[in-house]
Amino acid sequence: MAEVVEGGRYFDTKKLSAIGVLVSLGIVFGDIGTSPLYVMKAIVNAYKGGGAALHFEEYIEGALSCIIWTLTMQTTIKYVLIALRADNKGEGGILSLYSLVKRLRKKWLYLIAIIGASTLVADSVITPSLTVMSAVEGLKIFSPHTPVVAITLIILFIVFIVQQFGTAFIGKFFGPVMVIWFLTLGVSGSLHIFDHIEILKAFNPYYAYNLITHSPSAIIIMGAVFLCTTGAEALYSDLGHCGKQNIRVSWTFVKIMLILNYLGQGAWLLDNHEQVAQGINPIFGILPEWAILPGVILATAAAIIASQSVITGSFTMFSEAMSVTFWPNQQIDYPSGIKGQMYIPRVNWGLMFMCFVVVLFFKKSEAMEAAYGLTITVTMLMTTVLLFFWLGRIKKFKYFAIAFIVVYLCIELGFFYANVIKFFDGGWLTMVLGGFIAVCMYAWYNGRQIKGKFIKFVKLDKYVSTIKDLKLDESIPKYATNLAFLSRAKREDEIEAKIIYSIMRKQPKRADHYFILNIINQEDPFTFKYTVDEIMPGTIYSVNFLLGFKIDRRINDYFDQVLEDLMEEGVIPSRSPHPSLRAHNIPPDLKYVIIDNTYINDTLLTVKEKITLNIYHFVKYIGSDDFKAWGVSPHNVVVESAPLLDQMGLSKKIQQQHFKYYDS
Repeated sequence: MAEVVEGGRYFDTKKLSAIGVLVSLGIVFGDIGTSPLYVMKAIVNAYKGGGAALHFEEYIEGALSCIIWTLTMQTTIKYVLIALRADNKGEGGILSLYSLVKRLRKKWLYLIAIIGASTLVADSVITPSLTVMSAVEGLKIFSPHTPVVAITLIILFIVFIVQQFGTAFIGKFFGPVMVIWFLTLGVSGSLHIFDHIEILKAFNPYYAYNLITHSPSAIIIMGAVFLCTTGAEALYSDLGHCGKQNIRVSWTFVKIMLILNYLGQGAWLLDNHEQVAQGINPIFGILPEWAILPGVILATAAAIIASQSVITGSFTMFSEAMSVTFWPNQQIDYPSGIKGQMYIPRVNWGLMFMCFVVVLFFKKSEAMEAAYGLTITVTMLMTTVLLFFWLGRIKKFKYFAIAFIVVYLCIELGFFYANVIKFFDGGWLTMVLGGFIAVCMYAWYNGRQIKGKFIKFVKLDKYVSTIKDLKLDESIPKYATNLAFLSRAKREDEIEAKIIYSIMRKQPKRADHYFILNIINQEDPFTFKYTVDEIMPGTIYSVNFLLGFKIDRRINDYFDQVLEDLMEEGVIPSRSPHPSLRAHNIPPDLKYVIIDNTYINDTLLTVKEKITLNIYHFVKYIGSDDFKAWGVSPHNVVVESAPLLDQMGLSKKIQQQHFKYYDS
């Protein structure tokens, strides 16, 4: 049963509850909830690009109709009603969806998941930059010379700095603040709807059709319209934080408030659209003059919450990427002590750096709008493909799956084309970032497989007698009392040959007890247990840690607990074997050995494999050291290198080259 802590209280995310709905409003809808800050402004700017072929009233009615039906088709039907059903033990997001379909023997699906995940990361860079800057620009109503860029950078810096301290304290305020934000959106919009009651015609999809078919720049307009649904993918990613029932109920409220605000902005624009050219954002234009400053402050708070949600969502996504071997293991902290809430330092600072680059490069929210939307359309397309396979795995949903992919590929390919034409206006920046992440994920995934072909695994049973003799050989200095090796062997009866090499040849390591530690990633995100197999009584033990991707990899702490349990059971001594220390009840010493691989010869590699492994090693540098990633204290860790070479394969390769030489 998935549970989340909010303000010191637990709630079951599988059940509908008032606190669950409140938390959903604070966590899930920050991104899509701040879209009114820039959508209507972007639509008015698009009118200058060719929408003038229609009367402005027809244009606004058509644009609003597109917004309403985009929110309905994309967010409500695809994500809220369909995608939320595709949960992986209560967790959502494109990588959780991939975990559900990767058993279908469609090996190429990993490419779909990588592309979707990498473009989602790129969207996580542009979202905080755009939302915060759009809110801060509201201050220009009072002072046209407001240093928007500087204020935006300061706010973003504070947002990223507080991540390391956890968000448990400020998190409990997210829900109430967003409730006030959405009510403000709905009420302020409602006040202007009756200025032009005919604006309600936008609910008729005919007006969306009329705009698309009669405007010569409809494709540009649709690029602006798409901005209204960019938070839908984040909604699915946050499934594990709140549960689908809470998200669905809160979405009903959010959608009503959003549509009321869009309609109000549209009615206001019919009389005041020229003010947009003067730098007035419609969302602040519909507010009474006395409410503008509080509105800017509230919008900034909502933008910060949206940024916070995107950042924490990125941490979850990268932790999932580690569990499916798309990304190297990195140090993950849980600063708030809350189950599932995480902080990845290198991801945090990397996102902050890229946000700064985006803000300093574009300097205006209007310029950012060109970069926004392109990457998330790619993510949505990839999600559609994975959902098709998820639906199609059930025979009775086969025809529904076909209808689903046809409809949504048409919709999303249209939106993709609408956004890709903005590539040279700024879209290239996020695509380059997304492409960089995709290449890194591809290289890491395939690099591990390439290395796996050369890593030799041996049966541990074959070396039990040798290790037994080594333990009794007092001519060899004792290396440690308890000696632990970190392993990634998938079979319980196997071990990497490099570990045997380290024990017997690198430097003979005599110890009283040998422990082989292995992390087995579990699909259930909150799995937290271990097993101990006694390979050789009193000497060799295999310890498997079964951990979900939302469980901290503090192997040092977990193994200490395993040792305590074994000591309490009398399996191993609880005191040092040295008489002087044993007399003072000093516990036995412990040492970890982490073995890195060193290539001796690359003649067995193709050009593609060499390139892939070069990128792999670069990505490995981005990741944490093994002892940090595994949560092992560095004071008792020895890092060694061992040859990584298939000697039999090398011999054959040399023979082939020799024969080719004489044939020539």
